Amino acid sequence: MCGIVGLFLKKDDLRPRLGDLLTDMLITMTDRGPDSAGIAIYGDDADGLKMTIQSATPDEDFDGLEENLTALLRGPVRMRVIDTHAVLTLPEGSEAEVRAFMAEKGIRVMGVGNSMEIFKEVGLPKDVASRFGIRQMAGSHGIGHTRMATESAVTTLGAHPFSTDGDQCLVHNGSLSNHNRMRRELARKGFAPQTQNDTEVAACYISSRLAEGANLGEALDGTLQDLDGFFTFVVGTKNGFGVVRDPIACKPAVMAETDDYVAFGSEYRAFANLPGIDNARVWEPEPATVYFWER
Repeated sequence: MCGIVGLFLKKDDLRPRLGDLLTDMLITMTDRGPDSAGIAIYGDDADGLKMTIQSATPDEDFDGLEENLTALLRGPVRMRVIDTHAVLTLPEGSEAEVRAFMAEKGIRVMGVGNSMEIFKEVGLPKDVASRFGIRQMAGSHGIGHTRMATESAVTTLGAHPFSTDGDQCLVHNGSLSNHNRMRRELARKGFAPQTQNDTEVAACYISSRLAEGANLGEALDGTLQDLDGFFTFVVGTKNGFGVVRDPIACKPAVMAETDDYVAFGSEYRAFANLPGIDNARVWEPEPATVYFWER
């Protein structure tokens, strides 16, 4: 049992409140998963490539990192440290070189893109959100997850969201039964999962479909044919937000829509503090049905 939330803003006047609203939504889901928590925020585009990294020993690993990367890349690098994470702004085209550098140093890459930042750690949602200052973050949309581990260890890397390509991430409530076969197929396509978590397999699947030219709706629809098990997925891309449930739909889910936003929660109480929720259209997403919104 896990708790997942998502919020896609249709109007810019709510952008300064995105982090605050998402934090309230995720904290409300705490009793669905107290092991670890995470949030992806889609904010302003970076002037270059944005990379979120994580270290268990940030004081040591982040010391001098900005200067070392500037020397390595022979170009401007900016670093914003937030607790165990840091957000780097890098020259375009430097991802592969920086990933290799991070792997050598034992620093984990949480995600890359132009607008997405991912923050996740072991702990309760309220503590994780506080550590990273999520309430103060602005943006156009975001997704979050609080985990009760069933398939793999309680670690930072096992926490959601999982990001497997630029500005893409996924959260999941459920369990996949064919993830081992899918790992092999995805590895042959160049999207090899890096952890034992079955959710990362789903994230790699979405990324592989998008790389093949599918849009978000088509990629989500493909999960219904190619992934076995019970699942609810909420996916974020740079311009989009999508939801799909398996054909049995045994995992709880509810959605709400107003002129200002679309919201997803594992339970209705996640919406309690959203503005205008009393007048929202509220529904349970249908089994084997794709819902997605794009800017």
